[in-house]
Amino acid sequence: MSEMQQLKAKDYKSDQEVRWCPGCGDYSIIAGIQATLAKLQIPKENLVMVSGIGCSSRFPYYMDTYGVHGIHGRANALATGIKVANPDLQVWVITGDGDGLAIGGNHMIHSLRRNVDMKIVLFNNEIYGLTKGQYSPTSPRGLHTKTSPFGSVDNPFIPIQLALGAGATFTARTLDTQPKHMKMVLEEAAKHKGAAFVEIWQNCVIFNDGAYKEWTDKRVRDEQTIQIVDGEPMIFGADRDKGLKIEGSEIKIVRADEATVWNSRAESPGAAFAMSQLDRHPEMPRPFGVFRQVSAPTLDDMVHDQIKEVTDAKGVGDLKDLIYTPDCWTVE
Repeated sequence: MSEMQQLKAKDYKSDQEVRWCPGCGDYSIIAGIQATLAKLQIPKENLVMVSGIGCSSRFPYYMDTYGVHGIHGRANALATGIKVANPDLQVWVITGDGDGLAIGGNHMIHSLRRNVDMKIVLFNNEIYGLTKGQYSPTSPRGLHTKTSPFGSVDNPFIPIQLALGAGATFTARTLDTQPKHMKMVLEEAAKHKGAAFVEIWQNCVIFNDGAYKEWTDKRVRDEQTIQIVDGEPMIFGADRDKGLKIEGSEIKIVRADEATVWNSRAESPGAAFAMSQLDRHPEMPRPFGVFRQVSAPTLDDMVHDQIKEVTDAKGVGDLKDLIYTPDCWTVE
């Protein structure tokens, strides 16, 4: 591709007016995805953005690529069909904590289990934003909303745990307020072959403002979050003086200079799940980065390999033979 043909982030923007609330984290996410696509020079005609219902699901309208705005919770199912029908396309699913984990939860699980080669970006603001502030599957217990006026009594999903449990071959988390980190994670997801699940902590300024401030506020961020770097020790803190250690089945905070500080390993399912467990412990930092990344056969490849194998063995086949197979029966 010549220098004159180089795509820029703006080339992925459609002519539609972007209409999210002022200050919404979605603006940061769409800018991050457009910048990532430009960096990787993904041709626009090879891209399909698929969404369900929710604030995040307006995304296809704002991208100058192919797109499908589906029905509530069905984006993963639509994306699976698109990818299997045309494996040459890069397919992105744009969803939210309500769309992807409530009505769409079953489709989410199975697309990850099947390792469909698509990028799933889940905007997690821990609230239903488009329908005006009801609690969602990721809302913390005790959250007061229009549908939980006395506080939610539900135990919330941890999306990373769900993805790991379903067998996602790429699982990561990032934040809307850290665009550099977000673009790094999105780039790794875009390059991954298989089901790539990316949770993005996203702030809803209208119905759940400050949902993540106890971890993301600049005054506490270094002490309350930890960056995962494959093969590197799990060290955090404003002075980089703390580390995480696995002792038996427990994770403990220790001094960073201890020889037993735990090194992250993206190929280890145990390490990835242990990191996802940190969310269950208020005293522990929240991890960000790539939790798990492994190679495995994808559904789309296996479907086409099977078709080729059967066709090579039995021939192309004939529609008339299919219709009049001996297995048919006739009503007289």
